[in-house]
Amino acid sequence: MKRICRLAKPISLVLAVYVFMLSGPHQVAMAAMVGTETALDAARVQKARAQVRSLMARQDIQAALVNQGIDPQEAAARAESLSDAEAVRLANAAENLPAGGDALGIIVLAILLVFIILLITDILGYTDVFPFTKKHR
Repeated sequence: MKRICRLAKPISLVLAVYVFMLSGPHQVAMAAMVGTETALDAARVQKARAQVRSLMARQDIQAALVNQGIDPQEAAARAESLSDAEAVRLANAAENLPAGGDALGIIVLAILLVFIILLITDILGYTDVFPFTKKHR
């Protein structure tokens, strides 16, 4: 019996430490379903951050920053530190801004305006540009 107690004592100490470690403090793993919206938001944020990085790398934007007295590296660092919502909002704003205007629309509008003015003055008899405005007598 003494021999069994001598062999059981170290085993019981190891088992006691093991039971204590199992019942001691531990973190609970929280598992939850990841929604589609969350996954899409993560992709949208990554796309927005990539777009902001590409904007900050453009030469014309860096030249405009230098003209304003802003260091381009500091501006890029600040752009990297934007929150997810701010990065998405900045990317959307940059996407919606006109890039130099629509020259074709302005040209068509100008031609249409000149045509209407000449047509009205021709109908009123001040000019003689369009023959289809005259009544055949």
